[in-house]
Amino acid sequence: MESEQTGLTLAQTLAVVRRRAMWILLCLVVVAGATYGYSKQKTKKYTATATLAFGSNQLDQQIAGLAGGSTLDPLAQEASDVEVVKFSGVAAKVASLLGHGLTAETVSASLDVKGQGEGGIVGVEVTSPSPNLAAAIANAYVSQFVDDRQSVNRHYFKSALTIVNKQLAGLTPAQRFGSDGLDLEDRAHTLALLAELGYNNVGVAQEASIPFAASSPKTKTNTILGGVLGLLLGIAIAFLLEFLDRRVRDAEDLEMIYRLPLLGVVPKSVALSRPSRPGESKLVALPPADAEAFSLIRAHLRFLNVDRDVRTLLIASPAPGDGKTTIARYLAEAAARLGSNVLLMETDLRHPTLAKQLDLQPGRGLADVLIGTTRMNEAVHSFQLRASTGEGASGRALNVLSAGTVLPPNPGELLESSAMDTVLGQARFAYDLVVIDTPPLMAVSDAFTLLTKVDGVVIVGRLGHSRRDVAEQLHEVLASSGAPLLGVIANESTSGGPIPYPGDGGSSQAVPSDNGVSSSEEFAPTAGA
Repeated sequence: MESEQTGLTLAQTLAVVRRRAMWILLCLVVVAGATYGYSKQKTKKYTATATLAFGSNQLDQQIAGLAGGSTLDPLAQEASDVEVVKFSGVAAKVASLLGHGLTAETVSASLDVKGQGEGGIVGVEVTSPSPNLAAAIANAYVSQFVDDRQSVNRHYFKSALTIVNKQLAGLTPAQRFGSDGLDLEDRAHTLALLAELGYNNVGVAQEASIPFAASSPKTKTNTILGGVLGLLLGIAIAFLLEFLDRRVRDAEDLEMIYRLPLLGVVPKSVALSRPSRPGESKLVALPPADAEAFSLIRAHLRFLNVDRDVRTLLIASPAPGDGKTTIARYLAEAAARLGSNVLLMETDLRHPTLAKQLDLQPGRGLADVLIGTTRMNEAVHSFQLRASTGEGASGRALNVLSAGTVLPPNPGELLESSAMDTVLGQARFAYDLVVIDTPPLMAVSDAFTLLTKVDGVVIVGRLGHSRRDVAEQLHEVLASSGAPLLGVIANESTSGGPIPYPGDGGSSQAVPSDNGVSSSEEFAPTAGA
């Protein structure tokens, strides 16, 4: 037994995306639309940036003639300058200077001070609903900061001058005219000049200009990001729904669950799913494409099992509604159309449907044969197949043994009885192929006894209907039953099926019949009990 596949192939992933495309598209549109609407409702804000250029503090100390401290790393110096600008106490002065209802708190909240990655350059970004106000605050802030720093520096130099003058006053006349005294006098003159000129180690590098484009909200960017988020959310929801949805979706799923080859795909068709009206099922045949699907299945059965003589073929499914009766009927018809002597046998003795499909008159069937009230040949109905080349030209027929009209109380016991073995033996001897329609295997246990009495078993799965967990349970049962499993048939597929072939004639071409109904072949009862 092959190991369980744990991942999705590319084809399976694309199939999930295709099936859930509406969910994915809905999430993309909703999230992108919500992001767009939210962005449009947000108040536009504008950002203006002014920059400051800082000199070296070490240079200040050298100019002042004071002992220099340790030189800071450039990144550390930049971080120090940013902190100085941010917590300089200038915000209150700017608010008072500009007015407009500004406070120190609103000015501080609008600021974003950051290093520019260049030596000594610090940027002051101001964000405001008004582009003019943003530029005004930025320019006022850097200007006021430079003025405050100049005042601090002037006080710094004056304080240093006071210290130097005290040192000069403490010198003797001889010391004043010595080298130390002369150095102190030069330093005093320098400090007095610096204090008078207002030397500053920081200046405005660039004033802020009035911004024309809003810095927020970024409607286009936000909408694109919202679309990407919606796409990812839609894909996640798609795979979550796929995980929660236990229905079999693809023919590949059937192959993977049952570990069996795919014998064919029956397309979703109105002709196959439409309820029959009285008399119609014997007159209206399948459209050419649908009929060709069953011909291909029959061909696959023959050539995939060339070393096995399959005379009795059991068509099964895990649950009701999978379409196994329809598959069995048209598969038997396809084999009969190719010239085989075929018997279609219905073994669902609880809820038979074949007689209704074929519009059979009430009569005896398999149940009557099993209980011994009639012989098998008396219960078989034979239907002449009319070929497209002319009514009755081929002389081929399909033989049908329905369940009968009297349903027994013990169907499981009848199918397990020696009488059923006798019926199968007679059918195998009298017909080239016996197609057996069974009750659903996971609904009732009646047909399990037949699994090992036939030459081959085919499992039918209805895509979009069959539940994965039920199919997996059936696989576990079949794996240990010893049944001669041949393959699976995917019913009601919305993709796949026979490839159209121009000029295809014969039985796949529908022609008008004598009663005006377009058909490739028709059922015409010729004998019955």
